[in-house]
Amino acid sequence: MRLESQGHRIERVTNGSLALKLLARDGFDLVSSDCRIAEANDFEFLREVRRVEPDAPIILTAEVDGLRQVSNALPAGGCDYVDYVTTLWPSEKFEQLVNQALELQRTRFKSHVLRDAAEDSLFLESRSPVMRRLLENAQQAAASNGTILMTGESGTGRTLLARQIHFWSPRREKPFIAVNCAMLSPQSLEREVLGQAVKSAPTRAKRNRGPFEGADGGTVFFEDVSELRAALQLALVRLVPDRSLETPDGETAVDVRIIVATSRDLLSEVAAHRFREDLYYSLNIISLQVPALRQRTADILPLARRMLAAAAVRNHRSDLFISDEVAAAMTSYRWPGNVRELRNAMEAAAVLCETDTIKVAHLPEAVSKYALAASTPPPSGTSLDEIEREHIARVLADSRALEEAAMTLGINISTLWRKRKRYKLDQFAGSNV
Repeated sequence: MRLESQGHRIERVTNGSLALKLLARDGFDLVSSDCRIAEANDFEFLREVRRVEPDAPIILTAEVDGLRQVSNALPAGGCDYVDYVTTLWPSEKFEQLVNQALELQRTRFKSHVLRDAAEDSLFLESRSPVMRRLLENAQQAAASNGTILMTGESGTGRTLLARQIHFWSPRREKPFIAVNCAMLSPQSLEREVLGQAVKSAPTRAKRNRGPFEGADGGTVFFEDVSELRAALQLALVRLVPDRSLETPDGETAVDVRIIVATSRDLLSEVAAHRFREDLYYSLNIISLQVPALRQRTADILPLARRMLAAAAVRNHRSDLFISDEVAAAMTSYRWPGNVRELRNAMEAAAVLCETDTIKVAHLPEAVSKYALAASTPPPSGTSLDEIEREHIARVLADSRALEEAAMTLGINISTLWRKRKRYKLDQFAGSNV
């Protein structure tokens, strides 16, 4: 009661299993447990808390005589940031410990934010013309309240851009809530998108606030919006235009900015009757196309060096460098997994490299094989036309549309159209011609 009077939100549970379910569903800044619950299954409860919420401080309460016994019984590793209090402590002292733990949580959160910002800042400092144009459009869009439809391949940084649009906007001081529609079950989707009544005790019901109420005044971001099932699409058709949400308490007006993202062609989904046409046009007020990494080759090496530096810090390595051979391999590779694949490649290289310089052998197999194939000279007698045909065919095969292939090749689409006819590459028609 005293903590709630200070503005903290408290959830009370009577067993570890329920606590872990709540922790996984809602997330918490601090966990306080009776030692008997923690000891009941050989402190497996604490290990699970640490697995679900790695950074959450834990406070254990015990009788005075049991305090030393508990501290000695705790498993080594995986249970750091644990404090102990006795049930004889005055409540003021316990409150002080709670506030200290929450301050620790805030400090660690800020350090994570700073680390992530340092690693991701190059996304906003692009050397690529197509990326700079996107960022200019996004910054203009941020000043408005218009709904944004963001398209682009998986791993291109759509979530980062959506968050940056929120921070550029007048809503920056309000919440930013992200919902990944592809990661949730149909039941979870309904709760996460609209909110619904859930039982919290036999005698009363507590309504789970969905993101539209939770982000009031801020931004709601739906990743993979094409995964929404029909009933939720219909609900959004009613909600998006006038920002009016149906709740058990009646109709509620919500003040939110809506950003959605998808890697699919929503018009094709509409034609296949998998996505509502009226919802598509409600969402597609401002359209932003996030380019694939292969379309912004000027950014590959600066991004790779920044990611490698961050990976070196995480893996307790000294400064690491990229060899000329690796630089050439990375700039020629197609990166189907985009920025996410590049980040993972640099993380692996930081672990596997025995010296201070990354070699091709330290790169993932897909990248190293591509580099080997690219470095193998063509058979003697191969004409320039044959080499050009093979290169255009490879780019067309990796591209979803002729426009994308032309941008990658650095030529206009009419030139690509003529070369495609000349080299009889009509089978690579592109999906969005």
